[in-house]
Amino acid sequence: MIKLRVSESKQHLETEKGETFFFLADTVWSAFTNATLEGWGDYLDYRKMQGFNVLQINILQQWDASESDLNIKPFEYKEDGSFNFYKRNDAYFERAEKMVAMAVEKGFVPALVLLWCNYVPDTWGSEISDVNNMPLELVEDYIKYVDARFSKYHPIYLVSGDTDFPTDRAIEYYSLALNTIKRLSPHCLTTLHIRGRLQEIPDAFLYSDKLDFYMFQSGHNAQFQNMTYKLAEEFSNKPVKRPSLNSEPCYEQIGYSRNLYGRFGQFDVRKAAWQSLLSGASAGITYGAHGIWSWHKKGKSFGLIGEAFDRPYDWKDALKFEGAWDYAFAKKIFKLYDLYDLEPLDIVLKNTEEIRAASSSDSTKIAIYVPVNTVLKLDKLLEDYEFTVIDLEYRRFGEADVSYEENRTIIDMHMFGSDVLIIGEKRF
Repeated sequence: MIKLRVSESKQHLETEKGETFFFLADTVWSAFTNATLEGWGDYLDYRKMQGFNVLQINILQQWDASESDLNIKPFEYKEDGSFNFYKRNDAYFERAEKMVAMAVEKGFVPALVLLWCNYVPDTWGSEISDVNNMPLELVEDYIKYVDARFSKYHPIYLVSGDTDFPTDRAIEYYSLALNTIKRLSPHCLTTLHIRGRLQEIPDAFLYSDKLDFYMFQSGHNAQFQNMTYKLAEEFSNKPVKRPSLNSEPCYEQIGYSRNLYGRFGQFDVRKAAWQSLLSGASAGITYGAHGIWSWHKKGKSFGLIGEAFDRPYDWKDALKFEGAWDYAFAKKIFKLYDLYDLEPLDIVLKNTEEIRAASSSDSTKIAIYVPVNTVLKLDKLLEDYEFTVIDLEYRRFGEADVSYEENRTIIDMHMFGSDVLIIGEKRF
């Protein structure tokens, strides 16, 4: 069982033995309601083989999950089809606990959402559907029940799910949830999963000693993909320093939100990862496959509630999307070059923010992500560095063609066909 804490540098997470933990999560919001135990076991085996170590799961029913063959819900139904929060279905939570135990046995850290936005009044989710707002009087008892079920597995608790904080009432809900779970199980790390492109969190959380690290969401809007690095910069510069990571970049093969035609491909999700990692959010990254998060089965319905995405792939097909290997490769690169303490570096001389650069705290390593091939001019003389070009499409390593002029370093165009990561290592 992996037990996590925040590193002394406040840049990443680490195990109780002091080993750096690169947070590499997969998004399986709907697992508890949709996955069979057999399918769950197969899924765990495959993601474990790839190197994933965190699973983001919604404890309660995901409001935009795919239709399921299973008929198991966390609460009894009322006549109008909404939940009766006063009558909990213990069988549902027993099954969910078994799934968590299976994951932990395989070496995963569960990252469990306490209250998705549609369960809390006044949030953007409740504006779409407020039929399942949980009564405030039941929140504390619900958190106590969750704690008794899951905290022994040392999960990370995502106190909120895809939420904004528009009113004092919404903040009250999430403050109660955060304070309760941290009082009951201070050993469990806590964070907030917030709405896409949201840059600010209320002072009640920003300055709370009960919040352990930041998550942000660059999201699935095609016209706002620059949020991968904008939000990374924003959260790494918050007045209270905490590790930060992009917990929901664009999912592979998800349709552009708002019913726009188009899907994000392997290159898009890879670019989102590296732009986040080199812009201040170096604690890790979360992957998502369109078909896994909603646990879709071919022939089943997929509602358009929420972000209105195109139809998912069958989960068994989505499990094999190539982009997951790209994220696993990023984890390997961080370990290979010991990039865990990266800080953004403004040395790229180009009329774009798409190229991202970062350096280690001792300046012995430099990492540069170049999404589109170009001659790279750096506003720094780096004659004492050796450069390697890593082809991120086919995961190959090559030599860089480097020259120098005045106080600048010039890295010529590489010969790979897609995006690359350039690593500079200082010679001693």
